[in-house]
Amino acid sequence: MRHVLFEALLVGVIGAVLAFAANALSPRGLRLARDYFPPQTRLPSSASSTNAVKGTNDLATIETLAARIRELGLHLADSNKVEQLFRDPRREQGLVLFIDSRNEEHYQEGHVPGAYLLDYYYKENYLATVLPACNMAEEIVVYCNGGTCDDSLLTANLLMSAIPKEKLLVYGGGMTEWLTNGLPVEIGERNSGLFRAKK
Repeated sequence: MRHVLFEALLVGVIGAVLAFAANALSPRGLRLARDYFPPQTRLPSSASSTNAVKGTNDLATIETLAARIRELGLHLADSNKVEQLFRDPRREQGLVLFIDSRNEEHYQEGHVPGAYLLDYYYKENYLATVLPACNMAEEIVVYCNGGTCDDSLLTANLLMSAIPKEKLLVYGGGMTEWLTNGLPVEIGERNSGLFRAKK
């Protein structure tokens, strides 16, 4: 009986050591000492609303999102405003920026052309590149998938600590609406010059 317990304990210890080693070696591994939900990043109380239906065209979703954005002191950008900013000549000069707050995998699969990646959960990997660009910009559009996705709100809230909030717009429709509207989608790295074929 003791032999079986010893073997079980040994297997458990070896398994834990291998799991920690794999986590440490993985580029997407979790930092075990990090607080992934610090108090200052929690969204306003209405952010936990369950009345909103997933999808960007639902009136309840739009109203809920607009209220949450106002609570943070930010501005909501609709698809017309976002498309206008995308076509604005200032974008080519770096005065209008798009920031994709999704993870790297989704970004590589397709993003607004020229958008910077700023995954809130791995912000330390991106801030050194993104913040100087944000400081030069006049208007900054932050987006995620859209609808009830909170990543753009978390990212915009993070940026407010370093740049004036008047520069920031949150695109409520996000990448979902961008795709629905048939707008260009860049794949791979920023400014890769590779575009997804229109369907």
